[in-house]
Amino acid sequence: MSLQFTNRHNIHGWGRYPTIDSSMAQPHTYHECQALIRDDQFTSGIARGLGRSYGDSSLSEQIIASKQLNHFIDFDPNTGELTCEAGTSFSDILQIIIPQGWFLPVTPGTQFVTMGGAIASDVHGKNHHLDGSFSDHVKQLKLCLADGNIICCSAYINRELFLATCGGMGLTGIILEATIQLIPIESSAIEETTHKTDNLAETLALFEQHQDATYSVAWIDCLAKGAHLGRSLLMLGEHASADNDAPLATSMHSKLNMPFTLPNFTLNRYSIKAFNALYYARVRQKLTEKTVNYSPFFYPLDSIQNWNRMYGKRGFVQYQFVIPKEAGLTGLTHILNEIADSQRGSFLAVLKVFGKGNKNYLSFPMEGYTLALDFKMDSTLFSFLDHLDEIVLHYGGRLYLTKDARMTEQVFKQSYPQWEKFQDVRQRFGAETQFNSMQSKRLGL
Repeated sequence: MSLQFTNRHNIHGWGRYPTIDSSMAQPHTYHECQALIRDDQFTSGIARGLGRSYGDSSLSEQIIASKQLNHFIDFDPNTGELTCEAGTSFSDILQIIIPQGWFLPVTPGTQFVTMGGAIASDVHGKNHHLDGSFSDHVKQLKLCLADGNIICCSAYINRELFLATCGGMGLTGIILEATIQLIPIESSAIEETTHKTDNLAETLALFEQHQDATYSVAWIDCLAKGAHLGRSLLMLGEHASADNDAPLATSMHSKLNMPFTLPNFTLNRYSIKAFNALYYARVRQKLTEKTVNYSPFFYPLDSIQNWNRMYGKRGFVQYQFVIPKEAGLTGLTHILNEIADSQRGSFLAVLKVFGKGNKNYLSFPMEGYTLALDFKMDSTLFSFLDHLDEIVLHYGGRLYLTKDARMTEQVFKQSYPQWEKFQDVRQRFGAETQFNSMQSKRLGL
């Protein structure tokens, strides 16, 4: 008996907006994945991992879930080369590799993402300025194409398909497995240095001053105005050496949980402003140094399960953009002033610096500054974000597809100049009709 799509309602991304009624199938083997794609019951759909993309990039009327494709295939503890199936989570990978003295070369702000999702999003981390995106460390991947055939691709084999798949939001086929190169570590601890800044200019100057730091990220008080606009907590990090007595131990998952969806009125400009003020004030000195576990440094939000419920039943939109470095201070000042004036504060306003982008057709990073913010959904939010889009485009920037839930086709095609090359690869491999999401249809792909 062949694997069937089963009905499941109200599928959504991590932002809980939008939702879609979708049917889902969960293949356990590559053969089942091939059979699903070749079956007449599959008309058009998308692969989905742990559902941590924020908007509608993993939503479709038919979903092929990769949760059961989560096996380790090969790991060499001497070289740090790892091969695993696409549904393997970063959390499970860390449990295996840290005790052996290895770490992920690039990681986003949650460990609850899959290998396939990380490649499809070409995720970035706090070390992009030095180490690039995740795909820059992918040695090879296996992809199930629209005709059900499985092929290998890399920066050297089937190169165009590789450039389209990395950052291609699952629109070229089903990623089945990948081989990546890990980085060596002596300890699971991070030496963290925190700079408390008074304004945006000071924050950006410190980013430049510490451009050789392995990891850097700033939390910004996005409701501060005037002389304090862009005041931040800038956190720098280095992997600790073995002589600090911190073992190569993994972290236990937090048992803290947001047990229910908060009422919509809970988050308002007053509560968010109070949180921002308290969070900034919790660091009292201009410079602090401490040794911390890797988990709170890389994955602070993972400490609260289901934290997305705090935004209420309507959900939220995460808005992340990048603007070129030469426009950094001017562009970020413009955007932060607009946000502060709107009083649409965000608990999470995270600023990072990017190095040069790669050659992938739809990868997000470019050399510059990226800011990510969470906005609670309401009836006027989209018009405000449309206004921010205009500002981002004015400064030569673009939005992150993995966080996007409402970008227009015009904004997308204006800011991703290689979209036509991407679409050409999809057409040549028959993916255009087979693999689609709510997002791809919205963006004219």
